Amino acid sequence: MRVIYEKAGKILLKLLQQLMESKMKHFTRILTFMVFLLVLSNTTFAGDSKSDVDVRESTIASLLEGLASDNMGLKSSCAYMLGKLKVTEAIIPLMRILHNDVNEELRISAALALYKIGTPISIYAVKQAVRFDESERVNKLAHNFYTEYLREKLNNTVATETDSLIAQGK
Repeated sequence: MRVIYEKAGKILLKLLQQLMESKMKHFTRILTFMVFLLVLSNTTFAGDSKSDVDVRESTIASLLEGLASDNMGLKSSCAYMLGKLKVTEAIIPLMRILHNDVNEELRISAALALYKIGTPISIYAVKQAVRFDESERVNKLAHNFYTEYLREKLNNTVATETDSLIAQGK
């Protein structure tokens, strides 16, 4: 199984190189699909063996490398998957995208990924995007992500307090 993952990783890197050289749109679709397939297969077949841990680390490394790509689709897909997997190593690169990228869609993808990661630093970055991003669209969506975070936090607090009152018999 490890050999399959290594071959998929090599194919992914080869496609990335071809994409960088040719900048053809169909390679973007193929590459995005390969990243998705690699991550999906990794999470589907993940176990406790050391080889699975290595594959996960290499997959995360590939996704982080994809954030540095010039290809918008690849960058956005990698941001989404890093957020879905809650990869804390991605926080700084995602914050860079959120604060510095000229493309609204990429800033929105970065804000969503940071919200999904859910650490105090990542949530603070989303909150700051609400205040400081020059795009009304990015502001609005970052506001929605931050509001949802607060709503989830409030619901968890209320549920915890309710459980403690029930346990006390009140």
